Formats: sequence, structure tokens, C-alpha cells
Amino acid sequence: MDKNTITGFILIALVVIGFSWYSQPSKEELAAMAERDSIAAVEQQKQAAAEQAKAAEVTAKPAIADSNALFFSQLSGEGQRITLQNNKVKVNLNSKGAVVEDAEIIGYKSRRREGDVVILGREDASMKLTLPLKQENLCLADLTFNVTEQTDNSVTFAVEQEGKQLQVRYTLRPDAYMLDMDITAKGLEGMTMPGQSALLLDWKATVLQQEKGADFENRYSSLTYKRQDKSVKHLSETSNETKDIEEPLEWIAFKNQFFSAVLIAEKPMTKASLTTTQLGNNYEGWLKEYEASAQIDFEANKPTKLQLYLGPNDFHILKDHSKMTAYGSDADLDELVYLGWWIFRFINRWSILYIFDWLKHAGLPMGLVLFLLTVIVKVAVWPTQKKSYMSSAKMRVLKPKLDELSKQYPNPDQAMQKQQAMMQLYSQYGVSPMGGCLPMLIQAPIWIALFNFIPNAIDLRGESFLWADDLSAYDDLIRWSTDLPLIGNHLSIFCVLFSATNLINTWISMRQQQNQFTGEQAQQMKMMQWMMYLMPLMFFFMFNGYSSGLSYYYFVSGLISILTMWYLRWSTDDKKLLAGLEAYHEQHKNDPKKVSGLQARLEALQKMQQEQARKR
Repeated sequence: MDKNTITGFILIALVVIGFSWYSQPSKEELAAMAERDSIAAVEQQKQAAAEQAKAAEVTAKPAIADSNALFFSQLSGEGQRITLQNNKVKVNLNSKGAVVEDAEIIGYKSRRREGDVVILGREDASMKLTLPLKQENLCLADLTFNVTEQTDNSVTFAVEQEGKQLQVRYTLRPDAYMLDMDITAKGLEGMTMPGQSALLLDWKATVLQQEKGADFENRYSSLTYKRQDKSVKHLSETSNETKDIEEPLEWIAFKNQFFSAVLIAEKPMTKASLTTTQLGNNYEGWLKEYEASAQIDFEANKPTKLQLYLGPNDFHILKDHSKMTAYGSDADLDELVYLGWWIFRFINRWSILYIFDWLKHAGLPMGLVLFLLTVIVKVAVWPTQKKSYMSSAKMRVLKPKLDELSKQYPNPDQAMQKQQAMMQLYSQYGVSPMGGCLPMLIQAPIWIALFNFIPNAIDLRGESFLWADDLSAYDDLIRWSTDLPLIGNHLSIFCVLFSATNLINTWISMRQQQNQFTGEQAQQMKMMQWMMYLMPLMFFFMFNGYSSGLSYYYFVSGLISILTMWYLRWSTDDKKLLAGLEAYHEQHKNDPKKVSGLQARLEALQKMQQEQARKR
């Protein structure tokens, strides 16, 4: 490695660090969030006082229901709880409002309670559908429906009055996480608002913490939506945000790190307004609040078809369930598994995912799967790593000749001439100064792709390895009761090992560079060395709360790099390498001078500098 290689390493590190901290809220955002929280608390107190006053007024005066209201007889009464279940999900519905109360995802154990993961809990979420009529707004949540038909996987709720009927039918598909919902109104012709044949959706949910690390889980939880015939987008994961969407939406997802509730409409939803609100540390066990409102096309006497996906964020499962929607594979539910920006997603989608699945289906433990995945990736990048090392080795054996050049240009104002002479020397011996940097930049997309892949791999959830009880969360064999700045309340051993191997790799790289540069370049390298040594420390504070599987991958990768560098240094004969360079120089010394683009620019700068000096 040379100076350009180290520069490449620094650029890669800055990209990763910037990518990680990009999702973190700034101080201004945190202050604004705190201010909003305080304002919200005051508003809640005012609202509570108003509700108490209203309750007192209602107690003083007996309520009189409007007997002219549509479905008047169904405005009171207790609801009946109905359960639909297959081998994937257990859905509890209530005839009061004909709504989904909660869904239990079978086979995925909750980290916060006994039993399986519960999504859209009755105390956490509500979905209201309202039909605007000329005389009133008919809210389905106010009605107590009758159960008119029920099977193991379907139920029909209905209310009737004088030839008018409103029916809601749920069907749970076998061996799937998809719940179909058909809403049909009969006999309401002429009662709807002119020019407004739409159901009004008001969907809210408080996101329950499902995993061990709240901060890490919150970073991968977002209110996500799919625009009609366009890409999937999401609101901020780490700050409050409200967005009014002008484009029609195919679906809206209340997404947690590993599980999602997705509302899908057969006809795209319009006039959507989406809001995500951070709850902060004052709400232990809760991450944020989601709110979504939209209009859904409605036509009397014809069913309005909706669907609810209530299941895991598994790439293959989501891809299969996309085919169950009206949009087919173009529904892109699989994009709920975030695999990075387009280039990183491409790498993950068409290489890493296939390798991971192949190893997983072999029945191997997840710790071994990650180890073998690391080995395969390192084998794939071996040619670029070897090329980078050999470029650095060539520059190392040419150092005596570089020292001679430095003696010829001792003055600081001759830096341009010295640089030009060095470039010419490299050209004569067939050495490219960029040869060590470019191969590392080729490896960087793979490195960052896995940074996105591993934290989103639900297969690692709950999988133990060595001292880590869950490879999808941090390992905390060493922990304490008080949160400390930058580090929290635990020490991730895999993170420590990753940082240690990173530090050793940095030391090896610096050892290779210490005899390659002289003069001003040597001074510059000392500053760069300090920056390189600080990077492992920065990575430690960054990754201490990250997935232990990710830190384990980077630890194994770093360990393999150390062994690789040792092997390359052991197998490289500097004398033989220098002899090869001398042979190249002898063979091409009579060739016409080839001026590279960089060297041409240096010559142009030199001429401009000389011209300016002449004029002075």
C-alpha cells in the first residue's frame, strides 16, 4: 500500500462513518424534538382537562342517541372476539368495529414478553374507516356488527337496517401472512357525498420495542410507503416527520426492524398524509408513533378490496406475498428489507443473498454461516487485495531511487519538479501510484453492502453463537446498570475484537509505509498515521450497540486480512521483485516517453509556475 491506498482507506471509512451518522439526529433536531415533546405534554394536559370536563357534563346530562342515525340499533353493544389462524399467523378480530385487534406471528419469539411476537396490539394500534354520507359520517368503529358467517379461515361481519347493509369480510389465506378484507355497502345509493365516493382511512400505531437494543431497532424501523408504479420510500427513522403525499400509494407499511403491518389497497390510496413521531427515552418499551390518513376508492354495491400483510421482514417471504396483491411482483414488498443504496442493493440482491441462502439451507449454525460467508467474500476479493499489496511492494523496493531524486530537489520550491520526476520514475519502472488505491475502492462496495445486509437479516434474530445470545443485537456479556457517554451500559466483546483486528491491520499497513516516503511526504504520512490509528477507536464507539453478527463478520474479515498480509509479505522476495522492475526498465528505456494524465497536469502546472516566476 502507498499514500493513495491509505487515502482510499480514509475515504472508505469516512463514507461508512458518514452513512452511519447520517441517520442520527443533529443537536438542533434533538432540541426541536425536546421542545415538541414539551409542547405535546402541555397539549395532552389541556386535552385531558377538557375530556374530564366533557365527561362531567355527560354525567350530569343523560346522553340521548339520535334514533334517525343510520344503523342506529348497532351503535351500542359489546363486541364479539373472533380468531382466524393458520400455521403462520393468528389474527384476532372484534365485531365492535369489525377491526383487527392484534396479530400474533407464529414461530417468532418475542424478546419483550412471553410467547410469539404480537403486531398491531389492541392497546397499541387503531384503524378507523369512515364513509362520508350526506347526513352524517358513518364510522365503522362505532358499529357493533353481527357475525353472519364464520369458517376456520374467514369471517363475515354485517349490519342491516331497512334494506341497507354494510358488510366486512375477512379471509386469512392458508400458509400465508396475508389477510384479505372486503368492504361492501348495499342500499346506500344517493346517500354518499356528491363527488366523494371514498372511504377515509385513519390508521395509528405505537411501535412496540421487539428487540434487545432500542436505539439499533429504532434506526431500522420506519413508516414506509410505495408510490404507484414508482419506488418505495420512507419517512425519517430518527426524527419527527410529516409528509403529505400527492401521488397515489399502493401500500403503507408500519415497519419495525424485523416485522411489518402493511395495508395494501387494490385501487391506489390518494391524498395520503403520513407522520412519524419519536417517543424518546421517556417511553421505555416503545420506539415511535406512526399515523397515516388517506382516501380509498369506494363504490356502492361493489366490494372495496384491502389487504393486510402481518408478518416478518423476510426478503423471500415478502417477495412471495407481493404476488398475492393486485400489483403482482411490482408491489415490491421485498424492499421492506433495506439492502442499501442501489449499487449496494444490487450486490446484496444478486450475490450475498444467494451465498447466504445456500449456506443457511445446508443446515449450518448461523455463526458458521457468517464465518463461511466471510471466507467466501475474502476469496472473491483476493485478486484485488494481492494487486494492492504488490503495488505497495513495488513502491517500497523503489524507495532508494526515490531518495536519490529527493536529494536532487532539496528546496521546497522545487516540490513540483520533484513530483514530476517521481512520476516519470514510476512510469519507467511500470509502477502505478494508483495501483494500491483502486483495488481497495473496488472492495469498498462489498464492505458497505454487508454493512446493510447483516443487520436486516431476520435469520440471525434469536440465533446464539459463543457468548452472543442474539446475533441480530449487541452481545452484552459484560454490562452494568448505568448508561455511560458514547458506550451505554454494556461492552460488546465482538466489537472489541473487531476494533483490535482493525488496529492490528492499521499497524501492519503503517509498518509497510514507514520506509517508502521521505521529506515532506514522510511528515504528511505521520499525520495520516494518527488518523488511521484513531479509526478503530471511532469504530468501537460506533459498533458497540450494533448487531453482534456484524461485528463478528468484521472481526473474522480483519483476522483473515492479517493472515493474508503476513502470507503476502512472507512470500514476496524484495530482491527478486526489484530485479523484475529493473528488467522492465531496461526493456522499455528506449521507448518514447509516455505522459500520463496526472503527469501531464503536473508538467502544465510546472510550466505555469515557471512562467509566473519569470514574470516576477
